[in-house]
Amino acid sequence: MSKAVELTGKWFITLFGPDGNVKAYKEGKNVICSAGKSYLVNFLNSAVAAASTFTMKYVAIGATATGEDAADTALGSEAARHTGTVSVAAGPIYRVTATFASGVGTASIVEYGLFSSSTGGTMFSRDTEGVVTKGANDELRVITEITFS
Repeated sequence: MSKAVELTGKWFITLFGPDGNVKAYKEGKNVICSAGKSYLVNFLNSAVAAASTFTMKYVAIGATATGEDAADTALGSEAARHTGTVSVAAGPIYRVTATFASGVGTASIVEYGLFSSSTGGTMFSRDTEGVVTKGANDELRVITEITFS
């Protein structure tokens, strides 16, 4: 008997001050959203046609602390969204890294989401953590990992 594939996710958030020093660091587990699972199924179905149809690489940050739910389709209050860099970590881990530069996404950040588009799109996963206050001169690096196990 083979074991079923499970998806689990993590977020790594690092806030850098204008001097380059780390001001805050957080890690958290997220919820894989139902729409994200459907998106993955549709991608696998279309992979034969063209792998370019998979665009799950946009990281959004926001300011709503309402807890995660598999039925979520958007952040509560999106502050900014950025195209991430996609990589495959050791093992079956899909990683997306996004950096929000000075002047972008300045807010009290508590929520993070992975999306299929630069606006709107399908939300694959969502996480809420304690507040990270991103000042105008700070840089915020957000990494999300989806593990296939």
